[in-house]
Amino acid sequence: MITVYGAPGWGSAISELMLTLADIPYQFENIDGFDSPGHNQEKLLKLNPLCQVPTLQLDDGSILTESAAIALMILDKHPHLAPAPGTPERNQFWRLLVWLVANVYPTFTYADYPERFVPDAADQLREHCVAYRKSLYIWFDQQLKAAPYAFGEQLTLLDIYICVIRTWGPRHGWFKENTPNIAAIADAVCAVAKLQPVLHHNDII
Repeated sequence: MITVYGAPGWGSAISELMLTLADIPYQFENIDGFDSPGHNQEKLLKLNPLCQVPTLQLDDGSILTESAAIALMILDKHPHLAPAPGTPERNQFWRLLVWLVANVYPTFTYADYPERFVPDAADQLREHCVAYRKSLYIWFDQQLKAAPYAFGEQLTLLDIYICVIRTWGPRHGWFKENTPNIAAIADAVCAVAKLQPVLHHNDII
């Protein structure tokens, strides 16, 4: 069985939800506090030198990291969780999923740990990253249909990302006011019954 090393509320929630949606069994190993020195950090470093979540140990013992790579693995087995190959929606699905990981994720790396990069201007870096992230979300919102999901009636793995990122800064109120499509998609995902145990476990609903 797959083991998901993660922490409630962190990026590992995306992997948990994707696996649950795909009906792929897994067990969750809580390594909360992995970003500070201690036992859980030491445990994660042995599996992933970058000490990041999600980190998955697959059935064959190999390690898989990076949420986009995990999405690819899932889609190999469950292609229905993305728009059909050869369609414009499929291209947009890949574009937006990779765009989120490539553009939005780094703003958390720099804003959450600014002292690692500019010790003398940590607050300034944090403020600029948060402002830039908001501008990214506003652009992203304009690409979504939200009826009720990113590509209409079909629930895809991109919608899982959208649901989880709404719980991260700048939080629900800002999204509802400034990015109504993101807010509507997240609400629709939260209403999916099979996902609710994982959503509750990660304090998403």
